This record gives sequence, C-alpha cells and structure tokens, in this order.
Amino acid sequence: MRILHTSDWHLGRSFHRVSMLGAQADFITHLVDTARAREADVVVVAGDVYDRAVPPLAAVELFDTALHRLAEAGVPTVMISGNHDSARRLGVGAGLIDRAGIHLRTSPAACGDPVVLRDHHGDVAFYGLPYLEPALVKDTLGVERAGHEAVLRAAMDRVRADLADRGPGTRSVVLAHAFVTGAVASDSERDITVGGVAAVPLDVFDGVDYAALGHLHGCQTLTPRVRYAGSPLPYSFSEAGHRKSMWLIDLDARGEVAAERLDCPVPRPLARLRGTLEELLADERLAAHEDAWVEVTLTDPVRPADPMARLQERFPHTLSLVLAPDRSEEEALDSYARRLSGRDDRQITEDFVGHVRGGAGPDAAERALLHEALDAVRTADHLGEVHR
Repeated sequence: MRILHTSDWHLGRSFHRVSMLGAQADFITHLVDTARAREADVVVVAGDVYDRAVPPLAAVELFDTALHRLAEAGVPTVMISGNHDSARRLGVGAGLIDRAGIHLRTSPAACGDPVVLRDHHGDVAFYGLPYLEPALVKDTLGVERAGHEAVLRAAMDRVRADLADRGPGTRSVVLAHAFVTGAVASDSERDITVGGVAAVPLDVFDGVDYAALGHLHGCQTLTPRVRYAGSPLPYSFSEAGHRKSMWLIDLDARGEVAAERLDCPVPRPLARLRGTLEELLADERLAAHEDAWVEVTLTDPVRPADPMARLQERFPHTLSLVLAPDRSEEEALDSYARRLSGRDDRQITEDFVGHVRGGAGPDAAERALLHEALDAVRTADHLGEVHR
C-alpha cells in the first residue's frame, strides 16, 4: 500500500504578518497532484489541520476545497485533530464525510477503531490517535494520573488489542500527534508540556508497521517505522534550515517500509542574517538572500537610523529585526523578550522565584505547585478553545 504522509497544515496561519493562505492553497494543489501522479492509495494527515480552534472563514473554505479535491481524486484520506484544532469542530459531519472516503478521527474513545483499507496483499488498519490532552482524556482512556506517556500508552494498548483480534497478515498504521523523545522541535510549535514533561518514549509505538507522526514542524526519521512529516510550509525563522516535504511510504505484503521524501513548494526561502547594518548592506555574498524572507540580527553597538527601511532597500522581504549589540558581558542589557527567548513557562516561573528571592529558586514542593498551576492554566485554555 502506498501512503502519502503529511501533517501540520496550520490553515489560516500567517508568517510574521504575511498571509500564507495563497501558499497553503498551492500546497493543497501540490498534495492532490502528487497523490494522483504517484498513485497513492491513501493520504494521511497527522493533525493541526487548522492553526486555531476557531479558524477564520478563509481557512475553513480552503479546508473544504481540500476535502472536495481529495474526494474527487478518489484518494481515501485519514485525518486526525492536533493540539491546535478543535476536535469537535473538525469532527462535525465525520459520519457523512466518511462515505466520500474522507475519514476524520477526532475522538479519543475511538482510538482502537481503525479505518480498514485493502490492497492486493490484504487489509491495512489505520488507527487515528488525535492529540490527547492528558487532563481531558485520562478518564476516557482509564488512566489514573494525567501525563502524555500514560494516555498515549493507554491509546496504543487499545490499538494493539484490536490488531490482535484481526486476521493474520493485517498490516497497521498509526496516526498520532505528539512529541516523541529524540525528535527536534522548532520555535513554531505550541508547548504541550504537562508536569514538566512534553516528550513520550519511542517504544510507545512498538507493535505497528508504521507510525505517521505530527506536531513537530521539521521532517524527521526517528526509525524507519516512525517518522514526522513536518509542516509543508515554514511558520518561524527557526525553520530556516528545514527542507519542507512529505513522506511517500510503501508498505509491502510483510509490513516492511520503504520511504521516499517528496519536496513541497515553498513561496520563498528563509534567511537569518547577523552583523552590523553596514556589513549586511555591503556584503556581496548575501546577494543570494535578496529574494528571501529575512530575519536580521543587528550587532551595531548603537541603534542605526531607520534600520528596517534601509535593510528593505536591499532585502525587500525583511520581516523581523532584532537588535543585539556586541557588548561586553558587563555592558549587556538584554531586552525582556531576549531574556525569555528559548525558555518555556516552567523555566520562566522558576527563574522568577529565584530572582525575587535573590538567587534561591523554588524547592521541590514549590516546584510541584508551580507545575500544577501551569498545567491547570494550559488545560483551562485548551477547554476554552474547545468550547468557544
């Protein structure tokens, strides 16, 4: 069976205030054309179809177009909700859409109920594991204590139990939206940390032929059987080194995996430039970046006059400007935003406690309370998005 694996469309998301809807529409065209040209038997979408729980109308219309085009192409599609999606909204009409060959899997309770497709070797069972918010699904999955690993293991236990009851030779594919240990994150994924832990072990997916993962925006191979497709478009400058792509997976009669990486169309390359304003404007080696979306870090000791306007004369698609003067450690006065860069909420709150105490950070009990409070706020935010 030939599987086209994609994820993290984030329909409706912009890139530094630049609308990506046109590029997202181009990707949908590319996806359908590729599915036809490469004779894919099924398309799988591993979550974060939308960028928000309540997406803008233009994003909903583009999603509707994607469903119609996939159905018209006669390519079955299996799709799960991610942590950016509202599972209830995405799953509306799933029973009817099922008849068109578009299979939306958004219910945690249905983790063990696969979409079964056939090829000339027999059945392939596709199990959709939507994003599992631990505090919201632990009772549904019979887990005593909320945590990403616990709920995902419980969901996979249901998958393996169902698979054991199927005929010999049944091959299996799992779609999941999670952060797996060993994978590399970027700046554009929403934090899903619970109790200080975001990642789940790779062995959670033992026992299935292929795990099609979503959530992280970089295309990655954790094992030949466990892969991230990544986002088809860039959503932060931390993705400047990414090659945006999809996986074309061939699953043979024995469940062995052969994979081919297929590039996605990207409207512009990304570039991260650093130096003084005069250096950047004069360096001939930077000519290759003049048509790119550019993030500039200026190292001038004093802010130059009109830096953005002057940069855009040479690099018209400069979207982000960061000031980082080259100073001695004693002279450095980083901005608040720079002090927080690359730090999660847990680290920021613990550092704050240490700051107001003059250096002594929280003890173990205080740290546990902080983590509990952060988890409660994040869960409340997720519930608010679901019910909004």
